[in-house]
Amino acid sequence: MTAVPPAPHSAALRPRIGFPPDQTAILLDFDGTLVDIAPTPESVVVPPGLRETLLTLRERCGGALAVVTGRPIEQIDHFLPGVPTAVCGEHGIAIRRHPGAPIERAPLPEVPQAWRDEAEKIVRGWPGASVEPKRAGFVLHYRGAPDAQEPLREAAEGWLAGDDSFEIQAAKMAWEIRPSGVDKGHAVEALLEQAPFAGRKPLFVGDDVTDNDGIRAARAAGGVGFRIPDDFPTAQAFRDWLKHYSEAPQWDV
Repeated sequence: MTAVPPAPHSAALRPRIGFPPDQTAILLDFDGTLVDIAPTPESVVVPPGLRETLLTLRERCGGALAVVTGRPIEQIDHFLPGVPTAVCGEHGIAIRRHPGAPIERAPLPEVPQAWRDEAEKIVRGWPGASVEPKRAGFVLHYRGAPDAQEPLREAAEGWLAGDDSFEIQAAKMAWEIRPSGVDKGHAVEALLEQAPFAGRKPLFVGDDVTDNDGIRAARAAGGVGFRIPDDFPTAQAFRDWLKHYSEAPQWDV
């Protein structure tokens, strides 16, 4: 008897969600989900074939494809030009609902310039650490300087002492200082109110604690939320699954 070759996507990489792309609003994190984590934000690499997978998926889901990220929207335009219909940046602080639409920004306080200046000064004392500026906040990265984790956190706590309009969000090898009250769950809820996302079951996938709010919002709306590595061991495994989902017949999702 001729042996049957194994399927190209194992069952472990193919959790079934029970509804096909034409019924789904697909909402995806970027770093650690669509692309692998890199030493610095600007050094990420978009894997071969990802753009094609996303464009196929966008067509199958009637345009209901969004990237929901902690990055500024302009950076997604750089890495994935013309791919997602909507982009939510800075954890939901900024939303562009469709290509060419204006960027809507939540009415939030600006982080004090003195904090930014002090952050730049502190990281200069930790080679390998860096500051990633954002319009409404900034991120202290210590992937290249693990020993800076606690000193950077203590500095951030000192800036925020007595000011509840900002919060410190733990991320992968980073501390993010951002305005309180807006998160990825807010972004998911905003997108689900409008076409082409409205009336569909949301699928949200992320990899970090900052994605938990998006996962909760998707599940509360009757959809599905996955997290790497809990549901997929790696970002590559998720990308393999996403390619299958973009191509699979409706009975195999």
